Amino acid sequence: WYQRRVHGEDLLSQEGTVKTSEALNGKVVGLYFSAHWCPPCRGFTPKLASFYKDDLNAKGFEVVFVSSDKDPSQFKDYFGEMPWKALPYEQRELKEKLSKKFKIQGIPSLVILDSDATVITTSGREAVSEDPKGNDFPWKPKPFWELLGDTFQGKDKTVTKSDLDGKVLGLYFSAHWCPPCRGFTPQLAKWYETLKPHGLPFEIIFISSDKDENQFNEYYNEMPWLALPFSDRKRKSQLSNHFNVEGIPTFVIVDANGNTINKNGRELPSTDPEGKSFPWHPRPVEDLESGVEIVQEQPTLIAFLESFDRDTQETFVKALEVVAKEEKELAKTQDRDPVAFLVAKKEGRVSPQIRKLVGATNPDAFVAIIDLPDNGGYYLQTPVDLSIEGLKSFVQGYNNKSLTRQQLNS
Repeated sequence: WYQRRVHGEDLLSQEGTVKTSEALNGKVVGLYFSAHWCPPCRGFTPKLASFYKDDLNAKGFEVVFVSSDKDPSQFKDYFGEMPWKALPYEQRELKEKLSKKFKIQGIPSLVILDSDATVITTSGREAVSEDPKGNDFPWKPKPFWELLGDTFQGKDKTVTKSDLDGKVLGLYFSAHWCPPCRGFTPQLAKWYETLKPHGLPFEIIFISSDKDENQFNEYYNEMPWLALPFSDRKRKSQLSNHFNVEGIPTFVIVDANGNTINKNGRELPSTDPEGKSFPWHPRPVEDLESGVEIVQEQPTLIAFLESFDRDTQETFVKALEVVAKEEKELAKTQDRDPVAFLVAKKEGRVSPQIRKLVGATNPDAFVAIIDLPDNGGYYLQTPVDLSIEGLKSFVQGYNNKSLTRQQLNS
């Protein structure tokens, strides 16, 4: 049933229609999001086809092409070059559901699923490119502590993994050539030194994207914490992939068991300068300015409260927190991403931009759900009701698809 749920009842092969349950039974599956009009796709498809035919298919790997072609004719021509299966082109609704479920923001993209349709990795393109013969098939991610390795560069000695037992870690992905990194590093260093006297079980590890070891050494001299040895580029690459690091500086907080606490740690020096919220689990409702990255990943309710005084804002934030916690628990039972919650309390860098995107030109309070993974859809709460029941009703309407979808302005 799970195969039909994810891939549909039928698939296409070069010989015709095949039953999904027969084609994928017991197989590790790569969902290949691609299109003929996309030059990087046309470059990667022949490589993937070669890997598939030479080694991967024999190991129990099947590929399903999920087309972003502009019409059935383009799909037919492009699929003709492929030795694997395809989702029928007319299954546009399922294609959109898959793109949204796996947060596909660019193509080509290869999402690898285990035989029970659980996600092995969304970085399948990198996995098969680095291991075309499938020596590490099915490319299941290694546990965090295994990826992190055993030794680290300290300021005056080598530090071992055992020295980090019981500590929360901040992984600092950065590089000297990156201007935002050079601006953030002094702030992070000051914060780190401020936290030290509090005795928190916390350590930072610099993971460098510098271009050579000289740049690394020069940059690391400005830092008071540990570093991954620059020579270990494989470890650096694996950690970047593990946390889906797409830009720097990135500061990820990981607990003592290797579980990710917070991928948006970059804002911590300004939002928690004394470390009172250690170990910095994400709050049910984050500030729009510091938490805006979540909008790229999942549907997000944003309450624009800039026009209210502080006491009124806090009253409404408490209502938002109640609804956010309930939505998170409900989403677990329904096997879906929860709606995230953000609040704008003052006009900053991000708030005016989103107001413009949804056509809200006046300063009045309003509530919107932004769904960028759904090709830039959004939904407005009308009339505005910031009570617990009003917010619950709005989120419920989004989840059961009873709200009117609008398209963000370009």
